[in-house]
Amino acid sequence: MESTLVAVKPDGVQRRLIGTVIQRFERRGFKLVGMKMLQVSEPFILAEHYQDLQRKPFYPALISYMSSGPVVAMVWEEYNVVRTSRAMIGHSDSTEAAPGTIWGDFSIHISRNIIHASDSVEGAQREIQLWFQSSELVNWADGGHYSSSYPA
Repeated sequence: MESTLVAVKPDGVQRRLIGTVIQRFERRGFKLVGMKMLQVSEPFILAEHYQDLQRKPFYPALISYMSSGPVVAMVWEEYNVVRTSRAMIGHSDSTEAAPGTIWGDFSIHISRNIIHASDSVEGAQREIQLWFQSSELVNWADGGHYSSSYPA
């Protein structure tokens, strides 16, 4: 079982796409174990989250954008959830994102792409610890239902 962080970014929240994102992950059979809405006012969280982008010229604009409105952070569990989530989301450049993916269906621009998902198992572990305390994650029984038992 893997866990991943998925966050609906400020433009996704403003466009009222939270429920649509949740629905896609639930339909895939993923198990939601943590969720919260927050205004990211602590520079530490964003600086740590985007540490690999700090030397990029767009970094200041990214931090400004991510702190411009509320973010809905979620933790999802399932087998291969990191790789499957990334496939569901698609290519970050909306001009290259396939229809049917979240970015293909809803992204307006590479800098306004409504959603973040961890890109590796290690990255997911780091990001989950950054955004959530262990007490905010709920371990609940799903009755043995896994993604393979749900329709796509």
